[in-house]
Amino acid sequence: MKNPDLIVIGAGAAGLMCAITAARRGRRVLLLERSNKVGKKILMSGGGRCNFTNLQVTPDRFFSANPHFCKSALSRYTQWDFISWVEQHGIDYFEKETVNGLSGQLFCRDSSKLIVTMLVTECVKAGVQIVTQCEIEAIDHPSAHWRLAATRRKFASFTGDDFQVRTSQGNYQTEKLVVASGGLSVPRLGGSGIGYELAQEFGLRVLPTTAGLVPFSFTDSQSDICKRLSGVSTEVNLYNGRQSFREDILFTHRGLSGPAALQLSSYWEPGEPIKADLLPGQNPASLLAGWKKQNPRSLLRTKLDQLLPRKLVLELQHIWWADMADTPLAEWPDARLADIAENLNNWTLKPAGTEGYRTAEVTLGGVDTRDLSSKTMQSNTPGLYFIGEAVDVSGHLGGFNFQWAWSSGFVAGESV
Repeated sequence: MKNPDLIVIGAGAAGLMCAITAARRGRRVLLLERSNKVGKKILMSGGGRCNFTNLQVTPDRFFSANPHFCKSALSRYTQWDFISWVEQHGIDYFEKETVNGLSGQLFCRDSSKLIVTMLVTECVKAGVQIVTQCEIEAIDHPSAHWRLAATRRKFASFTGDDFQVRTSQGNYQTEKLVVASGGLSVPRLGGSGIGYELAQEFGLRVLPTTAGLVPFSFTDSQSDICKRLSGVSTEVNLYNGRQSFREDILFTHRGLSGPAALQLSSYWEPGEPIKADLLPGQNPASLLAGWKKQNPRSLLRTKLDQLLPRKLVLELQHIWWADMADTPLAEWPDARLADIAENLNNWTLKPAGTEGYRTAEVTLGGVDTRDLSSKTMQSNTPGLYFIGEAVDVSGHLGGFNFQWAWSSGFVAGESV
């Protein structure tokens, strides 16, 4: 297929959805993937079970410089549309509840391979041609010329106004080009910055990118705390001045992970502290005062052991009340207990940074939505589209980023 109607760059969630949708409309679609297999990020997501969407998809669960941009695509291809598709293929799934009782996250009961198999099966049925291990080396168009920096090969020239795509697997010419190359997150799964380079070459604005949904890292004493607590998980309300998330945190030998930390990382700015309410929904001041009155001979760590993991309690004791570790509550000054209560509500942590793109689940920023149509995902260059993670739309943890991939891929596939 040297002259397809449409070339899609990137066979991840968004690219596969776009290719299937367009091919079902009778378009001749060529899907190019630089990795050795399609859907690598789908395969590894959700611990191998793929959190493929969420029942609670609403625009406020997405992060973008233009928070209204995602509304059109999300309304035209909803979570219910994808769920119906999954059910048609007989894929069993379940809804996972979070620690705070919220629900909506949908996972494959068996394996994420079933989602990839479903998508590949639909590609075959629709006539999509997939080429893997295909590096994009150059793209030519009357309005722009892009070259992979390492490319030195010479190519035969094309004619006309189409997009001329030169790759390690051959040269192609097409009327429509969809860029679904992903972002910079988890580069070992095939993501790259080619989408941003192409956008800039064609005159689109690209907003600064950063790692999102990524663990925090620490230095000095707080790094030592995390190492000693590695493997400990507990529910907290983790917050800064702009957002808060009541979910689990997980201490690791590198820093702080878990759903609450990953969520807050997308709203964190370098250098600022974050705070953890270790007893969300409770009033530690009243709690500690009550313990002093009702259990005067008890030790503070003994009572807190009932609410928090023991290793965490012992660490907090070392930080906040080492001098009174073996002092019965009856002998504690009220002011000192009040200080401990304040710390339990507002434990201040100062990340040195994050683990970066290596472990990030998404890339924040990207192709500026001001240069794209929210209804079709077409750019200001006719025939050129950007979808999925390459665009400045990122979702919360819990299947929202996959839903954005399905929705943006679908509307582009309906338009090309």
